[in-house]
Amino acid sequence: MTVSQITTHVLDAQRGVPAPGVGVELSRRSGEGWEPVASGATDADGRAKQLGPERVPGGEYRLRFDTGAYFAASGTDTFYPEVLIGFTVADDGRHYHVPLLLSPFAYSTYRGS
Repeated sequence: MTVSQITTHVLDAQRGVPAPGVGVELSRRSGEGWEPVASGATDADGRAKQLGPERVPGGEYRLRFDTGAYFAASGTDTFYPEVLIGFTVADDGRHYHVPLLLSPFAYSTYRGS
């Protein structure tokens, strides 16, 4: 099992637990918009480790989280049906971990390690 260069971890801040089953899409900006790179869902620990290749070229990337479906599955209303996080990857081979702290009416993110 290989780990992607770009990974994420979604935590349900309202419940204080990982958020399993959140759909995640990774895209890269091209001259014509956003090109899909990979998609998947968070595992039982709220992590997506196999989200794209082991190495990606430098550039602008975006993670799209399907937060609406995640909250709908538990009957929870949410203000954010999706969360988009844009970030820049340097062409140096470093790992990029992009966590999402999520609640129905707020979210935050940071550059993880």
